[in-house]
Amino acid sequence: MAAHDTAVDSVRDREIAVEQEHLDKVYRRLEEKIHEAEFLMDDAAKRGQVGTPGALAERDAQVFRAGVHLNRLNSEFEDFLFGRIDLLYGKDGQKGPDGAYTSVEPAEDAIGPDGAAEIGETLHIGRIGVLDAEYAPLVIDWRAPAAAAFYRSTPVDPGRVVRRRVIRSKGRKVLGVEDDLMRPELTATLGGAELPAVGDGALMAALGQARSHTMRDIVSSIQAEQDLVIRAPAASVTQVEGGPGTGKTAVALHRAAYLLYQDRRRYAGGILIVSPTPLLVAYTEGVLPSLGEEGQVAIRALGSLVDGAEADAYDDPAVARVKGSARMVRILRKAARGALELGETPDRLRVVAFGRRVELDADELKRIRQNILGGTAPVNLLRPRARRLLLDALYAKSGAAARHTDPELAAELRSSFDEDVSAEDSFLDFLNAWWPELTARGVLSAMSDERRLGRWARRVLNPGEVRRVARSLRRQELSVHDVALLDELQTLLGAPARPRRKREVDPLEQLTGLEELMPQREETQRERADRLAAERTEYAHVIVDEAQDLTPMQWRMVGRRGRHATWTVVGDPAQSSWSSPDEAAEARDEALGSRPRRRFSLTVNYRNPAEIAELAARVLALAMPGAESPAAVRSTGVEPRFTVAQDGEALGEAVRAEALRLLERVDGTVGVVVAMQRREEAARWLAGLGERVVALGSLEAKGLEYDATVVVSPAEIADESPAGLRVLYVALTRATQQLTVVSGQRDEPDGNGVPDLLRD
Repeated sequence: MAAHDTAVDSVRDREIAVEQEHLDKVYRRLEEKIHEAEFLMDDAAKRGQVGTPGALAERDAQVFRAGVHLNRLNSEFEDFLFGRIDLLYGKDGQKGPDGAYTSVEPAEDAIGPDGAAEIGETLHIGRIGVLDAEYAPLVIDWRAPAAAAFYRSTPVDPGRVVRRRVIRSKGRKVLGVEDDLMRPELTATLGGAELPAVGDGALMAALGQARSHTMRDIVSSIQAEQDLVIRAPAASVTQVEGGPGTGKTAVALHRAAYLLYQDRRRYAGGILIVSPTPLLVAYTEGVLPSLGEEGQVAIRALGSLVDGAEADAYDDPAVARVKGSARMVRILRKAARGALELGETPDRLRVVAFGRRVELDADELKRIRQNILGGTAPVNLLRPRARRLLLDALYAKSGAAARHTDPELAAELRSSFDEDVSAEDSFLDFLNAWWPELTARGVLSAMSDERRLGRWARRVLNPGEVRRVARSLRRQELSVHDVALLDELQTLLGAPARPRRKREVDPLEQLTGLEELMPQREETQRERADRLAAERTEYAHVIVDEAQDLTPMQWRMVGRRGRHATWTVVGDPAQSSWSSPDEAAEARDEALGSRPRRRFSLTVNYRNPAEIAELAARVLALAMPGAESPAAVRSTGVEPRFTVAQDGEALGEAVRAEALRLLERVDGTVGVVVAMQRREEAARWLAGLGERVVALGSLEAKGLEYDATVVVSPAEIADESPAGLRVLYVALTRATQQLTVVSGQRDEPDGNGVPDLLRD
């Protein structure tokens, strides 16, 4: 495949190689600095041999400084380079202490009358600053003034920035780059060659450099409407709507970086970005780097919002509709309390007090339990109340309350009774069995019993719904919808307070010497950031991507993480895969509360060529009559292709053939979108075609884009759920260049292979 061979030498690969070369140079310099720090520590240790008080003090100070420097170098050594900006020449030639030029605005002659410009300075942005042996900047500390343009520059107010690049790396290896062009209308050169662009930046460059003034006006409108969202005031709720290809996700991510850099103290509580699928999380992590702070930005899929849970499986649409509905709240409340009676629940309590046996029977215990559960407090947090009411009932039945009229003697007797009874093994064993500590996983597992779930769901679910939900909960793996149920159960159950464990002191820590002066590197910056992000349960700002897909239960889950937060919510009702948008909107409004809202619309589709957008608009007209598609700004002249598989066995062959054909025609990726139940089957169809081909279910395609896509059997996708037509609309709008539709027998294709759903 010639196209595949040339793809290895594509612009993206060449630019990754350029960044890899720079990263290698940075690591060599870091190793030199570490050797310097180690030499200083050795030298300081030798100074201590002089023995005079002055020499010892000097030694300790030098060791401390060298130790701090060495520790910082070590802790920042991994995954720390994440950005780059290419800038025009500035108005003056002054440099700051970080080795970068200080000018914010370009020189008057930086841009020629023909729109040509030369890059005057390139800065790489990372977690710490690194200078080469000549004191030129290899990496600019992200906190330095020179790095501000990386976060603040926008196409409307670019300053000196021509290109902003996000660099995604792991350890010492560069994995990918993604560019934003702040001045796409320029023809910029670097080292005599035209400045390349990767990702959306390449598309914006092609649009911006078009000969038509109309096209340039369109580019300006894209930039202006996106810039308004990025810089919108952070207070309250910012709601953004836009159709496919309007850049909603990119705008939301740049807004996160902008807000965090503008007001770091305000957002010290962290920013949470919620994406609907793990695939979109992987894309998001490549676009928005960590900003070098501990756990400041957490990017989570809906299936990984709950600590200890990681789900990427999907329920059948009928089951998902039930699990996602707000009706589940009533069922889970009953389940959280009903689970106390699972297993061998004792129906009699016997203890010995004051030399006689005291007993509570089943009816008395039932009344006590009802009394305890009368409120809305979390079940596990009611255990102390259960203990107290049991002791109250036992004391009353013992008759000891009538022995003394003196209040002090009566209080002393009661205290003695509680102490003696509470220490009895029989009482402790009973309490543990009668009021066990419940877990969300345990309660969810209990709901897999159809008869039990039927009792808890009486007058909420019909028998068919009960049966389907119970069966789905018998699987070992969690589904994405199960995670929201777990989160609700954790709230209903609560976590009992744990006694703090005393920290064990390492005897070596008590020794004196150089170690006590040197900070200990217990974990890397990235490890600490990941740990703190995982421990955090509430955030200062919450960004919800593809918000139209969240179910009511998922909105409740996300809402708990932003009870005191400001919000950015982006989505498109026309792409919603949830079957009851009104119910979801009610849950969303409850999560957002009474905060004021600012609404923005993105109207320009710069992803899809007009030929693909026109085809997708036919489905939109069926899914949401009267809804308007975003305006596509470019045309490729390549019409969507239609082909037909005559029978079930031929479908896989047809799909594989189309994937091979598209691999020959595009340098980048090919996405093959199928109905959810065909995901594993599609992966087998495409086996051996390489990493450029991706098979994914219809619900997984949300927010992603490919150079070319193959959409398999539109009728199957449309019939998956009540929202199937909207899901099909999403599938048809993933391609930036070419689209093929493969029809099966259910699609009723005409003589040209066009399926019934896509005909005029």
